[in-house]
Amino acid sequence: MLKNIFLRMKNSRHRKTITAAALLVAIVAMFWIVNTPAVVGVSVTTRKLPVYRVAREQKLVSLTFDAAWGNEDTQQLIDILGKYGVKATFFVVGEWVDKYPESVKALSDAGHEVMNHSNNHPHFNKLGVAEIAGQINTCNDKIEAVTGVRPTLFRAPYGEYDDHVITAVENLGIKTIQWDVDSLDWKDLSAADIQQRVLSRVKPGSICLFHNAALNTPAALPGIIDSLLADGYTVVPVSEIILTGDTYIDNAGEQHPSTTNQ
Repeated sequence: MLKNIFLRMKNSRHRKTITAAALLVAIVAMFWIVNTPAVVGVSVTTRKLPVYRVAREQKLVSLTFDAAWGNEDTQQLIDILGKYGVKATFFVVGEWVDKYPESVKALSDAGHEVMNHSNNHPHFNKLGVAEIAGQINTCNDKIEAVTGVRPTLFRAPYGEYDDHVITAVENLGIKTIQWDVDSLDWKDLSAADIQQRVLSRVKPGSICLFHNAALNTPAALPGIIDSLLADGYTVVPVSEIILTGDTYIDNAGEQHPSTTNQ
């Protein structure tokens, strides 16, 4: 009798031990699922992302300038870039085109890309699909009227975007471009600080962000270009650094070819 009671007690403790162990395994498994990058990555990569940089083995880099407000130094930037024989991409606002069509034409005549930065610099996250299309098409119309070339690239004002913004822009046949190297020139950093920020962050496939009408960008630019060229980089417009064909953008915003033969 006592033996049977002991065995039942032992089996009960054994079952409780197994149950506790199973619970522990389940907790550990759940923690692993939530925290494993491969699993998390599946969720993250479902987000729509612009191109921040491009997977490139060659030392290619793009210099981009946003033009939305002033026009104090546009010709100076053209002259500096021309001195080095490099071409850049300027993302311009439609209302800036209205104010400074001669500068838009000068940029295009110098061989630089003039691309879309919206018509009047609104917060795109707050716009509906039709409003986004209106912003893109109106700015494109203005640029094309001056340059004869219709833009194929777009940079969102304030760098703001979400899935519906990227989708709406893509549906217009336009690619959204961000940046992975921010000069912060709009903060009126010194020329030396702008150079240090850019050169310490650039890598093959980088897209660098500058602004026209920023206080010290013209002073910083020659040193940046000198250093890039000395380091073996080729400076190209964004349309020449991004990949074409079948591509994907990883969860860090880097564009890759979908197959190894691209």
